[in-house]
This record gives sequence, structure tokens and C-alpha cells, in this order.
Amino acid sequence: MSYLIPSEFVTKMVDAGESKIFMSTRDTLIRAYMAGAILALAAWFAVTISVNTGQPLLGAVLFPVGFCILYLFGFDLLTGVFVLCPLALIDKRPGVTVGGVLRNWGLVFTGNLAGACTVAVMMATVTTFGFSTPPNAVGHAIGVIGESRTLGYAQYGAAGMLTLFIRGVLCNWMVSAGVVGAMVSTSVSGKVIAMWMPIMLFFYMTFEHSIVNMFLFPSGLLLGAKFSLIDYLIWNEIPTVLGNLVGGLAFTGLTLYSTHLRTGAKRRAI
Repeated sequence: MSYLIPSEFVTKMVDAGESKIFMSTRDTLIRAYMAGAILALAAWFAVTISVNTGQPLLGAVLFPVGFCILYLFGFDLLTGVFVLCPLALIDKRPGVTVGGVLRNWGLVFTGNLAGACTVAVMMATVTTFGFSTPPNAVGHAIGVIGESRTLGYAQYGAAGMLTLFIRGVLCNWMVSAGVVGAMVSTSVSGKVIAMWMPIMLFFYMTFEHSIVNMFLFPSGLLLGAKFSLIDYLIWNEIPTVLGNLVGGLAFTGLTLYSTHLRTGAKRRAI
């Protein structure tokens, strides 16, 4: 059968985390750059579908195509390594250190940001004919997203920040489930189906994904949306990154690891 039992795919999760920690700087950056670019392209695709059809659900249904492509190609998202790398540390794999985990996170963040911003520039250029006209309907929609998901949170103060953080937690609970989904099967179709479901859910529910936001918000700034870089960092990116870390590690990585590799003691039958 193409399905792997949990103890098998959780072992693959730990192995993957270990290999990413020891990956060269060049390879880590390239893989992260391509992951950020492909996910950004998928976000542009999904917004275009939603705007042109008036059906946000259809955009959410098709958005996972980008996620599936990047993971089938072996590229890396920050939200994925948030889950995988700490497991290698917790499992006490030889040579794995806190510094190694943080190094990987920093490199993947940098690569994802560069890739997403590259596509943001391309999108802004295409939707304005080289910045010679106002943005078309898709560009305008992206700008509105940027405003509503920065200033929209800021107007509620601490309550807005809490809401933003929880949306980040919920997002990577689902996205990390998609990352694991790529490991539960040995067939391409099995991997795609397992990845597709949670990614569709997170996108339609408008949870906050740090890498998607690395595309949406710089795009909005390029297209003249009425929020600042500081608004983006304080009222979206930083809390979203923290929420993504907590959600993916707590709800997916640690739960799977603790109950399928480090299982509790079994009670004796009386």
C-alpha cells in the first residue's frame, strides 16, 4: 500500500528535520527562494480566480496547486521547517543544536521573503502595465487585503493582536498538516490529496500565513495601498510568524512525535 503508518511517517519527519539542519547555505536559500516564489504565484492565482469569478471558495479550492508543486519539488517553507527541525533536536539526533535550528529558520525566512517579493514585483508590474496605469481589479483586491489585515487588526488594539496571533496558530496547524501529508504516502496522487485538504481549509478561512503575507503585503505597498511597512511588520508579519511557530509545532509536530515515536507506557492487562 502507498500509505505509511504514523510511526513510519513521523520517523520521516524527524529525518527530514535533521537533513534540513545540515543542508548547505546555498541549497537552503535556493530551495526557500523557490518555495516563496511558487507559493506567491499560487496566491496571485487564487486572488485572480476569486476576483474574476466572484467565488472565493473556488480560489481556495485551487490555491493548493502551488503548495503541492513546491513540496513535490523538495522546496522549503518557513512554516514547514518550524515543525520539522525542532523534532530532530528533541529526538537528540547527533550534531543537532539549537543554533543549527535557528540558522535553518533564518535562512529559510530570508529565502522565502526574497522569492515572495520577486513575484510581488512581477505581479505589480503586470497589473499596472509597468506602473504606467492604476492597478487592475486583481491588484486593487490585493491592496485591499493588505489594508484590512493590518489596519483592520490595529484598530482593535490588543484584541486585534490576539486575533492575529490565533489566526497564525490556526494557519500553521493546517499548513503543517499539509507538510506531513506529503510524507504519508509513497505515491504522487496520495501525497497531493493529503496536502490539498488542509491547505484549502486554511486559505478559505483566511488564516494568517507568514509566507503568503510576504507576497500580499509587499504587493499592496507597491500598488499604493494605504498602510506602511511598519504596519505590515507590527500588525501582521511578526505576530503571524510567532503564531505559525506555535501552531505548527504544538498541534502537529509535538503531538505526532509524542504519541507515535515517544509513546506513553502501556498498561498491563489485569
